[in-house]
Formats: sequence, C-alpha cells, structure tokens
Amino acid sequence: MASGTDALLHRRHPWIGRAVLDNETGRRGILRAVAPLPESTRPVAWLRPSGGGREWTTSLGALSDPAPITPPHPPGTP
Repeated sequence: MASGTDALLHRRHPWIGRAVLDNETGRRGILRAVAPLPESTRPVAWLRPSGGGREWTTSLGALSDPAPITPPHPPGTP
C-alpha cells in the first residue's frame, strides 16, 4: 500500500465507518469505502443507510458532518 490504496483501489479516509451527511442527496449514511466505480478511476464515496439497505455513491466533496468517534463502552463501565 505504498500510495494509500489496495488492490481494489480503495483509499483511506478518516471518516470510514462513521455516519456522514451526503449533501448531494440530503441523506445520512455510513461511509463504507472510498473507491472508484467499476467504469472509472476517479474515487467516490460509498455509503449505506445506518439501519441497512441499498448502498449508494456520491462525490467525496459532498460529504460533511461526520458523527463523533465514541468509545465502545460508556465511561466507568468495564
């Protein structure tokens, strides 16, 4: 991964796994990956609804408002 990509042309992004706003559609979804569509080399954001459902793509510039990173357990619990 010398250039920050893998064999599937996935790219790293600090918001992967977090809920984000897609400003192109107005929908919120979980950022699953940053990778090109099969017919392109330009990377796009791959999102899915937080409750499950059909995945969609949007431009990277359309992403905003990432959910905060939270610890796996509330403070003070084992």
